[in-house]
Order: sequence, then structure tokens, then C-alpha cells
Amino acid sequence: MPRLVPLPEGHRTQPFAYGSGLAAGLGQKRLRGSDLARPFYGTRDARPEVIRESIRGRCEAYSVRMDAESFFSSVTAALLLGVPLPRRLEVPGKIHVAVVAPRRSVGTAGVVGHKVQLMGEDYWTLDGLRISSPARVWCELAVLLSMRELVAAGDFLIHWRSPLVSREQLTAAARRYPDRRGRVSRRAALEHLDARSESPKESELRTILAVGGIRGLVSNLPVRVGGANYRLDLALPESKIDIEYQGDYHRDPAQWRRDMSRRSRLEADGWAVIELNADDLNNPAELLARIHRIMRVRTHPSR
Repeated sequence: MPRLVPLPEGHRTQPFAYGSGLAAGLGQKRLRGSDLARPFYGTRDARPEVIRESIRGRCEAYSVRMDAESFFSSVTAALLLGVPLPRRLEVPGKIHVAVVAPRRSVGTAGVVGHKVQLMGEDYWTLDGLRISSPARVWCELAVLLSMRELVAAGDFLIHWRSPLVSREQLTAAARRYPDRRGRVSRRAALEHLDARSESPKESELRTILAVGGIRGLVSNLPVRVGGANYRLDLALPESKIDIEYQGDYHRDPAQWRRDMSRRSRLEADGWAVIELNADDLNNPAELLARIHRIMRVRTHPSR
């Protein structure tokens, strides 16, 4: 088997355009070599495993054919920013690319093209990739997410520890965003954002309860009981009700033991602890009725 012509410097560890390979002295036969991935029309990459396994790798590969008026948008930009998304949106191999109207949207295999209008402060550069700004990403997601999922995405973006955008910036962007689709969801979600939420499911749970008429919820309330410091996922301080979302990590034996001690200490201090999981979120009406009953008992214990 003949040896492959070595790739020139700059083409071995990063993607390159087909034309760039020709200009570097690579022939057409070499550019069809089995060691080179062809993630998109007109691109080559000597890192096939990166293209297969990494959204960033696919974006890097496509970026060699992008112009200054295009940027990664929607689901792709959200994933690059780390925004929590439901798995149904993570389509393998697909990336979202926006071009500014009146140009036509991209029609390349492996790309979901969007023709968009700009609203100001539309994109960032993230580690060399041009992507929708956090405020624009959130607006774009409104047509793909349920309202409570949109709240979870917004909570992540404004989280107090490392905010990527402020609530005020999201509000302003929602007003300026030119696409009318998703307007109702954006407006409703803005009312329920909370920078102290610690997980997407906590955000969804809080939204279900707030929309269902439960007022006075406090996210991650710090309390000290039994000589220990705790944070309550969702607390109703006036009724001393602690509503906890239990994700799968609570199945760890050590975590399970800590949860037991935590619960008994809170209950000894007069708190009612309600532990919920993903199944509870599937029937919001029943969940709300259950929480309301507990609240009535706590408020009127003799009834």
C-alpha cells in the first residue's frame, strides 16, 4: 500500500477547506484520502474522532467555510455555552448556522440553516467560534422548548455564580427579538426566572408550582438545624415546607444516608419535607393538588 503524502503544517491538527489543501500543494487524490474526514462539503479534517464525538469539533470543521456574516445559533450555540437542553434536541451530527437576511439560509448536509434578522449584540466569539450571544440564544430557544424548559435555560444563563447575561438583558432582548414565534413563551418565562436555581429540574419544578398558584417559594434557602447547615431546594418558609427534587445522584449510598439524616433533622425542627422526582413532573395537576393539600394541613392542622 503506497504511503500517504504527509499533510503540511497547519493541516494535521485542525480542519481546513478543500481549496486550502490544494493551495498547500495537496492533490485531489490526497484530499480524498481515507485518513481525512469530510464533515461538510468543501472541508477536510484529520481528526475523525473529534468530528464524531464533539459538537465543538464539528463547529470548528464548518467554521473554515463560514463568512463574517454567519454564526452558530440556536441549539448549537446553546450546547457550546453549556445551556441545559432536553435530549430530544441533541440531534447527532447536526449543527445550526444562522445567516443574515436577505441571504438564503445554508442548505448543506449536516447543517440546519436559519435566515435571521439582527437585533443588536447578536453574537459572541467563544474560543474562536462566532455564536449567538446568550441573550439571542435564549430567544431562539423559545420556539423549541416548553415554557418551563425555557425557564431552566434562562436560570442557567443568569445564574448568580457565573452569569452569562443578566435578567435585564434577557428582558431587553426579548423585546427586540424580531421573530414573533415564541413571543408568548418568552414573556411568560421571564416572570419565573431565578438566578439561584441549581439545576434544570429544580427550575422546571419551581415553574410548575408558581404557575399553579403557589406563592412565596424561595430557591435554595439556607437553614441551620441539628448543628448542620443545609440549603433547601424550594422552601415555603411561612409554612415550613421543604420541597426537594431528588435526581439520580441521590441513589449513591453515601448520599442516601446523608439525605436520611438531613430529612430527620429538618422534620425534628418542624419542617415538612416533600421529596419529588422526574415522574412527579409528568403530572403537574396531580402534583399541584398534592402540594396544596399539604399546605392546607400545615396552615390549618385541625381541618
